[in-house]
Amino acid sequence: MDKSSFARYFYELLSSSDFISETAAIYLNALINFILLLILGSIAFRVLRYIANVVLDKLAKKTKTQFDDFLVKNKVFVYLTNLLILLILYELIPLVLIDFPESEIYLEKVFEVCIIFVVIWILKSIFLTIKDYLRLFDSFKDKPIESYIQVFMIIIWIVGIVVIFSTLTGKPLFKFLTALGAFSAVLLLVFKDTILGFVASIQVTVNDTVRLGDWITMEKYGADGDVFEINLASVKVRNFDNTITTIPTYYLISDSFKNWRGMSNSGGRRIKRSILIKANSIKFLTEENIEELKKIKLITNYISKKQQEVNEHNLKHKIDKSVQINGRNQTNFGAFRVYIDHYLEQHPDINKEMMMMTRQLAPTPEGIPLELYAFCKDKVWANYERVMAGIFDHLLAAIPYFDLECFEYPSGKDLKSIASINGPERGK
Repeated sequence: MDKSSFARYFYELLSSSDFISETAAIYLNALINFILLLILGSIAFRVLRYIANVVLDKLAKKTKTQFDDFLVKNKVFVYLTNLLILLILYELIPLVLIDFPESEIYLEKVFEVCIIFVVIWILKSIFLTIKDYLRLFDSFKDKPIESYIQVFMIIIWIVGIVVIFSTLTGKPLFKFLTALGAFSAVLLLVFKDTILGFVASIQVTVNDTVRLGDWITMEKYGADGDVFEINLASVKVRNFDNTITTIPTYYLISDSFKNWRGMSNSGGRRIKRSILIKANSIKFLTEENIEELKKIKLITNYISKKQQEVNEHNLKHKIDKSVQINGRNQTNFGAFRVYIDHYLEQHPDINKEMMMMTRQLAPTPEGIPLELYAFCKDKVWANYERVMAGIFDHLLAAIPYFDLECFEYPSGKDLKSIASINGPERGK
């Protein structure tokens, strides 16, 4: 039995009946063929889908490579089964509509469009599979692979849409490509942000400006957190309060931002904070003060050695010490600075191989800033804050031992206390 005889089997069967006209037999034959086509397609769909989802999934798990696992995850085999079913049905359309050649042409165009869409989805799934597989390698974990995939997908969609229009209109593909060239200026305007994003992605990758996992700060856009996605149009940052900030990719090369990767890769996280000391609490040390400070273990040797050096200098130059300002003297502020240096040197969480110092900054209306500059070994944010808080807790508690005072603006309670003291005196 040839194909035409098979396609007209029900027509022959029905037309032999006295109750059914030839025209009705033709339509009923086409309807029955169409129903059989749907049944065949449904059966093939279920069988192939089972093979793609169950059988191939089990086979992929047994293999050593993870590439096939990603193929299953991104449904490459599922889309391939859909393509196979569409191709089978497409080949059977001439048999179903053998007596309706005009309708056959339209139905074939619909199937051709569906096939083009499925091919695009297959290519997208393959690109996603390649991306997931490349993420397994350290050299690609922090690269913006999504940007390149989006560029390829844009090109594929443009080509796919052109092919679809060519298929629906029946005009040659070359004419559509020629017309597309005439609209290139319009396309450049429409895809301006996409083109800028693509260029920015390339520059970000080549210059190694930003990687996935980098902690960046971009105050202009309220971004302060870890980069978890870099695509063609935007960079997504998960801030430390778990909010998400989206920054246009192009702005990473046109605007300034701070990347903390250097800190993360270094031996420590910087501690740079000042204590404001009241200027009128700074004074020369008397003999009594010096004896008291010698009791502080960290600076005992320093105070003794420094005072001996001061005394020798004053004696050698016959300095009149009846006035304390004459000659060389130690100050409580200087002793406190040395104490901080020694305290940091023995602190277990401070990296001794990196810069470490205590310095006095220019006086301000709020007092004399005494800045501590050092690097914490632990770079994890929570641990770093605990270390820094512990250091300054100790230093703030140590200030009174040097007869120094911290500056702070008076509170309402302070003003109330002053008023309560001065009130009775004015009454007198």
